[in-house]
Amino acid sequence: MIVGRKPEIARLEKIYRSKEAEFVVLYGRRRIGKTYLIRQFFENKKGIFFRVTGSQEGSFRKQLSHFAASLSQTFTHGVMIKSPRSWDEAFSTLTHLIETSSTKEKVSIFLDELPWLATPRSGLLEALDYYWNHHWSRNPKIILTVCGSSASWLINNIIYNPGGLHNRCTAEIKLLPFNLAETEAFLLSRGIKLKRSHIIEIYMALGGVPYYLTYVEKGLTATENIQKILCDSNAPLKDEFTKLFKSLFKSANTYAELIRLIAAKKEGISRGELEKKAKLSPGGGRLSAQLKQLEQTNFIVSLVPWGKTRGECYKVIDEFCLFWLSWLAGSKIKERLGDFWTKQIQKPNYQVWAGYAFEAVCHKHITHIIAALKINSAESVSTWRAKNNVAEEIAGAQIDLLIDRNDDAITLCEIKYTDKPFAITKPYAEVLKRKIEVFRKTTKTKKEIFMALICANGVKENSFSKEIISGMLALDALFCD
Repeated sequence: MIVGRKPEIARLEKIYRSKEAEFVVLYGRRRIGKTYLIRQFFENKKGIFFRVTGSQEGSFRKQLSHFAASLSQTFTHGVMIKSPRSWDEAFSTLTHLIETSSTKEKVSIFLDELPWLATPRSGLLEALDYYWNHHWSRNPKIILTVCGSSASWLINNIIYNPGGLHNRCTAEIKLLPFNLAETEAFLLSRGIKLKRSHIIEIYMALGGVPYYLTYVEKGLTATENIQKILCDSNAPLKDEFTKLFKSLFKSANTYAELIRLIAAKKEGISRGELEKKAKLSPGGGRLSAQLKQLEQTNFIVSLVPWGKTRGECYKVIDEFCLFWLSWLAGSKIKERLGDFWTKQIQKPNYQVWAGYAFEAVCHKHITHIIAALKINSAESVSTWRAKNNVAEEIAGAQIDLLIDRNDDAITLCEIKYTDKPFAITKPYAEVLKRKIEVFRKTTKTKKEIFMALICANGVKENSFSKEIISGMLALDALFCD
């Protein structure tokens, strides 16, 4: 059973019913469920499903050997086929077997982890170019799907290939982590029923990565699951941070360090600040490419501050990375035994991390927030920050989330994570009023300004909330399907 993935399944159904050859590029981070989605979809359809998976750091010969084994399993009932000497020979054999098969149904060719299959100087891309353009694209039965965790590799080498594969892709699918509703459905499909407050705690530590969520155990609280999955000495994901970046990027340490630098600034970090902290030359093209790749794989988000056309601010929105960097990076194993996580949630640092992690969750659920606030005219989403202006006697202020609307209004959103309904006190009400006033004075906007509160466990209504807040959202709004 495939949980969630409704848009992707609808897309694949359309591709399956197509009367022309289809070339699909599917990408997404490690453990996101790419292989599972394609395998479950096509194995349950009529026709031939041929799949070969690349081996990380596997040799050229080893990849071709695996290809031959997959050919024999799919086409010759296990009778071994001689390992091809080149990718040209491999695809020639595959083409011959397809053409001589008796099937009138679809033939799905699935090249899983293509970046690993395409070892240096292997000639795979040249062979793929030739066989797609001269054979497979002319056969309406064929659906070619290439897949990989390295989004940048697939985008650069397939989607924007400068040679014969340029503009040949007929469908591009980016597989994202589960949202909260899909996470809840996934856990229920495994017999795990948890309160939504527990689900959000787990999500803030693991994100919506299906593989990570398979470690959630029935009968354990969110705190107990997090301790067991991430913090114990034998925790299944204790080495995942290193494995994750190694599987995605050749210069894994460089990307991991960028994530560390960006995550260190809760309010986000500018390109200029990042260059200084990473000790890079200003305007370096390599940094631009690296940031783009981190954004393509949904580790970070870039937001241009409201009122500006440039000057991106980068924030980490990957929950697993935020958790690992906040709690596990550099800590000794003996410090994480037993009730490590139970102790951490009692400390002030927990609230700092939880606030940051909850903001990341909200960025993943922007469409849910806009819908729940009943905004039908959202034009753009951004953040905003102003430094102290002594000359004009304007204090500094920061807006977590700003929704610019095309109905002559702006909604400013405050994001709060508390384990109980959040109560606006008189001092905090003054803080909110000051933020609105600073925003109005600094930006000189003529638009109507509304203030909304997004709180994990809701807002306790009182005279201050009625006076200042125009919209209040709790967890249930983020769980809408």
